[in-house]
Amino acid sequence: MASIEEIATTLQAIVRPGMKPKELRDAVRERHPNAHKKEIVRAAFYALTDAPAAGDAALADLHSFALSERGTEDAESEVKPSKKRRKKDRRKADGHAAR
Repeated sequence: MASIEEIATTLQAIVRPGMKPKELRDAVRERHPNAHKKEIVRAAFYALTDAPAAGDAALADLHSFALSERGTEDAESEVKPSKKRRKKDRRKADGHAAR
């Protein structure tokens, strides 16, 4: 299994302006077939924080890829807010009235 650093180096080498996220993932998986999507996204963020070797436009595409792909898993497992529960008045439940 490839490390994040290796995948980040690959990303920096193959990224070019106008690449779509699927193209970028497929290009990385050609060189690292066992790389998971999560590892590729982490490597994209790592490549952004590491010394940039690509051009500004390519880095912008790499940044948008990392942000858009990071959010896809979160959107699938969306957390729904629950209704606010009212607390029961203990005094009424016990049969004691407040005086």
